[in-house]
Amino acid sequence: MRYFNNFDVFMKLVLSMTGGFYNTLIIFFFTLTFSLPLGLLIAFGRMSKNRIVSGIFRLYISLMRGTPLMLQLMVVYFGPFYLFGMNIGKWRFPAIITGFALNYGAYFAEIYRSGIVSMDRGQYEAAKLLGYSKGQTFVRIILPQVVKRILPAITNEVITLVKDTSLAFSISYVEMFTIAKQIAAAKTTMVPFVAAGIFYYIFNFVVAWVMELLEKKFSYYH
Repeated sequence: MRYFNNFDVFMKLVLSMTGGFYNTLIIFFFTLTFSLPLGLLIAFGRMSKNRIVSGIFRLYISLMRGTPLMLQLMVVYFGPFYLFGMNIGKWRFPAIITGFALNYGAYFAEIYRSGIVSMDRGQYEAAKLLGYSKGQTFVRIILPQVVKRILPAITNEVITLVKDTSLAFSISYVEMFTIAKQIAAAKTTMVPFVAAGIFYYIFNFVVAWVMELLEKKFSYYH
């Protein structure tokens, strides 16, 4: 409890965790940058009329959703060493982003797919009569409506991603939760975990607020 009784000591604790929080932010933003477009591509593959292509993507989604993210991170990180004898010293951060992006891409793919298949087929036919190509129909008419429908589900996944960034510790990447554990072990106190919880909560609060603004922006699509 001495951390709460001494404000200066508590502030030093918070400052020592900001470096880890920066690493958490990096994981978060890079993962979203790659997984959101990847998810759309996977969704298209999953909806392919070619049964082989569709089956491959269906299996991929099943594997990503059916196995722990921590295990996937370990496979992506250690796999190149065991399979090819590759030096993985500089592979840690790319492995984290790759593992997170592949995992969340699968979840986003199913969210995209559910939004796309829920659209009325009559809109495609009407757009065709107006002279729109398939690409124009999807980008200008279908996609904005899909985004509006799937935003709540996307928000849930994004909030989950904030908390899942702590799994990077499984391959010895120093992010906020790792630092909190180190300080807690060294000082024999729970205060670093409380501080980490506050960081995560504020981050998720901001994420939820931004996503709510996006929902309002797309509210004119009915």
